[in-house]
Amino acid sequence: MTRYIPLPCICLVALGTLATAQDSQQPAPAATSPTPVMTAPSVDSTGAGLAPPAPTAAADAPVASVAVPPGSTAVSEAPPASPTTAPPVPQGAPLPGATAANAPDTSPLGQDQAFVQLAKASSDKALKFLRDGGPSIWAIAALSVITLALILWKIWRLVLIGAWSRGKARQALAAYEAGQPDAALAIVKGRMGIRSKVVSAGLIALQQRPEARAREEVARVAKKHLAQAATGLGALELIATIAPLLGLLGTVLGMIAAFQALQQAGSKADPALLAGGIWEALLTTAAGMAVAIPASAALTWFEAVLTRIRQDIEDSATRLFIAQNPPELKTAAE
Repeated sequence: MTRYIPLPCICLVALGTLATAQDSQQPAPAATSPTPVMTAPSVDSTGAGLAPPAPTAAADAPVASVAVPPGSTAVSEAPPASPTTAPPVPQGAPLPGATAANAPDTSPLGQDQAFVQLAKASSDKALKFLRDGGPSIWAIAALSVITLALILWKIWRLVLIGAWSRGKARQALAAYEAGQPDAALAIVKGRMGIRSKVVSAGLIALQQRPEARAREEVARVAKKHLAQAATGLGALELIATIAPLLGLLGTVLGMIAAFQALQQAGSKADPALLAGGIWEALLTTAAGMAVAIPASAALTWFEAVLTRIRQDIEDSATRLFIAQNPPELKTAAE
């Protein structure tokens, strides 16, 4: 009589074989120190003693081939799939799973952040410079801001009064010398230039007043506008004078503090301490000169511009009174 293996047993053996194949495909774990596994001894059937542990079929014995009886379904085992190896990624190329969020930031926002960091570093250096300089450096910093504001305001004012424009005044003088006083007055009347205002005031004075009084009126108007044009020059002169003095004051105070610290150190005095105090004190002198030099240069330039305006006004007034036809002198016989 032929013996047949039941179908459930065949299925169990096939499943065990498949699990063993899958375990063999998995990568081997990192090498670690082997830990001995203690198997509890079992009691034999007679109870007389302890029997050694039975070996497991899956781990200690090879799997025997099982004959499949005719008429039963054979369980086929698929061959294990060979592992696929991804191609190497070139250096500098983005990873396959990288997204736009992981890419380096090259947008304008990153440039703005770099600019903000640069501005913050500059402001930190400026604050350190102000702290090292002491009270004098704060006063010099305030004077530097005032100097810059005065220079810009003065340039704007000179542009408004036509400090570099003299064309209309020359045209009016040429028309008056040609015997056209009305046309000359129409050219300069209502204009903002300082030369045009003086010429306009002279033409009106010559029409309404005698020559002596007209001269006085022209001189009065010229002095008034020249004084207005010179507004602010006194402040620039004051800043150019006191900024170096404030720097010297800060230097003297800093050196006094440095020598006091050197005296307190006694015999353990460090020359580096004295040198550090001196160079920090000299910062105020350098800052004072840095403010006084631009202020003095701007003052000299503005004074040169006003001198040129004054010369043009004097020349225009002289031409107005010379161009008049002198009255005919009556003879004694008449």
